[in-house]
Amino acid sequence: MFSYDPYAELATLRDFAPLTLTSTDIAEGQPLPRAQWGAGGGGSDTSPQLSWSGAPEGTRSFALSCFDPDAPTGSGFWHWAVYDIPLDVTSVATGQNPAGKLLRNETGVPGFIGAGPPPGTGTHRYFFVVDALDVEHLDITEDVTPAILGFQRHFHSLARGVLVATATADD
Repeated sequence: MFSYDPYAELATLRDFAPLTLTSTDIAEGQPLPRAQWGAGGGGSDTSPQLSWSGAPEGTRSFALSCFDPDAPTGSGFWHWAVYDIPLDVTSVATGQNPAGKLLRNETGVPGFIGAGPPPGTGTHRYFFVVDALDVEHLDITEDVTPAILGFQRHFHSLARGVLVATATADD
């Protein structure tokens, strides 16, 4: 339905070094397994396993998020946002949140909420993104939106890893 890539657009504003982001649960460009769907779509709202490597010198913490720019909202849909992830944390297990500070997703709950593309809205892309940050703590509180996290992390990112999976509703 859409082809806008918000992270490619951000990269035109500021150069980010690459950070390797991998998963044993999801694969680049492939459909999300049903476990990573929301309960309403037959899933279990289970966050995927993620690992990252290649953080450059000067990295002091990480931020992690999952964003669907294809949601029919005009502003996308945040599924997961975590910041102030300690430097020694470079992975998160399936169904877990990494150490750090959780923000509320679009449903108002801290933590991960699975995919749930509404019927008739085509294929949605889920951008799982990890940033290596040059600060140990971002100057934000846990009551801000994931968009504010995105704004703050943009100015502190040294490197970024992106893994995009998809989901399409049964029409």
